[in-house]
Order: sequence, then C-alpha cells, then structure tokens
Amino acid sequence: DSSRSWRRAATLLLAAGHAPPSPSAAAEDYEVLLLQRTQSSSFLPGAHVFPGGVLEAADCSTDWLAVFQPHHGPPSFGLALSGPRENYPEVALAPWPGCRSLIPDDVAFRICAIRETFEESGILLLLRNGAKAPHLARAHAPPADLAAWRARVKEDPGQFLQLCQRLGCVPNLWALQEWSNWLTPFVRKGGRRFDTRFYVCCLQSKPQTFLDMLEAIKCEWITPTGAIKKFAYEEIWLAPPQFYEIRRLKNFASLLDLHKFCLDRSSEGCERWLPITLLTLDGAMQLLPGDELYHEDKEFLEKNLSINKKTEEIMGKNRTLHRIVLHSRYHYSIHVTIQPKYKHIYPENFLGFKNHL
Repeated sequence: DSSRSWRRAATLLLAAGHAPPSPSAAAEDYEVLLLQRTQSSSFLPGAHVFPGGVLEAADCSTDWLAVFQPHHGPPSFGLALSGPRENYPEVALAPWPGCRSLIPDDVAFRICAIRETFEESGILLLLRNGAKAPHLARAHAPPADLAAWRARVKEDPGQFLQLCQRLGCVPNLWALQEWSNWLTPFVRKGGRRFDTRFYVCCLQSKPQTFLDMLEAIKCEWITPTGAIKKFAYEEIWLAPPQFYEIRRLKNFASLLDLHKFCLDRSSEGCERWLPITLLTLDGAMQLLPGDELYHEDKEFLEKNLSINKKTEEIMGKNRTLHRIVLHSRYHYSIHVTIQPKYKHIYPENFLGFKNHL
C-alpha cells in the first residue's frame, strides 16, 4: 500500500549573512546551513541536507493557540497563507490529526521546521512575547540546559511547546517563507517517501550551532557557490532536490535580495513536484513538471521510466526542458527552458564544473 509511505515533512534553508573576506572571494554575501546525516540513517545516509524532519501531531496541537495569543491567532496567524497547491499528483498521505485542528497546515509545517532545526542544530528561531519581528530574523540564545531540552524534545515533540513557554517566546513563523514542495520520487517498492515543504529563513548573522551527533554528525555554513564546488570535488554529497535548491539560491548574490524576493512572493504558494526518474543506458535523469518527457500519470507514483538510449542522445532531441541529469554520483547538470509559475525563479542551466567536462 503506497499510502503508508508518504509522510509530511518540512525542511529549512537557513541563510545567514556573513562578511566576505575580500570583495572577490565570495560570490554570495550569505551562507546556508548544511548538516551531514549519519551513514546509518535510513534516508539519504551520509548526505548533506538542510535541517528538517517529519511533522508530528504536537506541531498542530491546539495548545499552541495560547502560545501565539500575544502575537497572532486563527485563522491566518499573521501569515500570508498560500493559495491551493497544484493537485497532481494526489498522494494518499498518512493520516494525521492536523485536519481537525485550528492550527492550519501553514503554521504546523513551520513549527515542524523550527522544532527540527532546534533538534538537529541547537538553533532556536524564536521571538520574544510582544517583540516585533525584526526585518531579518535573529536566532534566540540557546537555553542554559540545552542538551537536556533537546533530549526532551526528541523524546516528546510536545516538549517544544513547553520550551517556548519557559523562554516566554513563540516560534518565529513569520521569518519562514515558503519556497518549494518536493515529493520523494519512486526509488524502490516500500521505500521511504516524504511530502516535504521547503522554507527559507534569512538571518542577520550566523548563530552558533550545537550538533546533536545523533541525526547530524557535521555541520557546515557555506555559500551556495562553495557548496556546489565541494559537491563537484566529492567533499560532500547532495541529493538532487538539495542540489537544485542550492543552484536556485545562486540567483541571489545578496541576502537582502533573497529576503525581498521571498517576501514578494510569500502569498503565491508553490508547485508540488514529483520528480519522475528516467533511466538511460549510461545514467539517469529526474524529470520535473513542464519537461516534455514528463507524464502526469498515476503509474509513475510507483515506477520509473526507462529508455534504451544514452543520455546525450535524448538531450539532443528535446527542447522543452525541466530536468536534473544525474551523470554520476557527483556530477549533475540542470536544464530548464520553461517559465516558472507563482513569481518564482528557476536555477540557471548548469553543466558541471571543468573537472567533470
């Protein structure tokens, strides 16, 4: 039963300003947080990912209403709620209590992203009760008994609400802007699959990180350009969605431009993408909606496409492209010729660095 394998999740692209050491040294004036997963992880072992995790019932508990009361309440909690999502594909998501809660999905997913970021990196994206949200967010100082709180929240996600109350704070939902929504493509029957919302949060400066050493064993603040280079030199491994999103961030050299862009499209909503894997004779590609080979067909929820041709042969024939080509484990290219929707922006075409060509 495929419906069992789809779980709701949220992930956070945390971008923090940094002063470049010299004007020519960095292509971007901000860095993003990447965490390395353990090799024993059941999903993407060893990969560098953005912090995030699975939505828990506690993230939509009505107990949050009292916590948010000094700031905002239902129905919108002061957020520009996004419009309805693309409806293809309609995936049967595992049942969860959110549908009966006064906490809308747009709030619950953000609480999840903030809670998971705390669990994995020790970074607290909270706002003091009564405080006005700053233009660029700031992380809250970690509690004195950080390790104990983190262990408690890991054990029982409902403890995150207790932590917020103890600190006299609310999760800073308003600093998280919706960015994208990825569905895990079919890999094998019964494999873990997630419906993951990606958010961007722009921070004035880099907060201290405290790794949990359970889920995340290494953390790295790195510019988008630096991350792509480290991937090319096989120093870090990125799954295709993370690679795509880091390439997309490369459209923004400045943190303020990225922040403004996110705010300008905050009520537009996102497409929800299910990549379809096309296996070729010498590699694979992930087709994304809009690509001329993409099929909106229920069958591809549970299988891959394959073709008896080499990647280059297929690439030469197609004109309407939205795809990530997986040449090898550390060499991806991105090809986009279509126009984005919802005031979004797509990554520039990218063939790889010289050491791949």
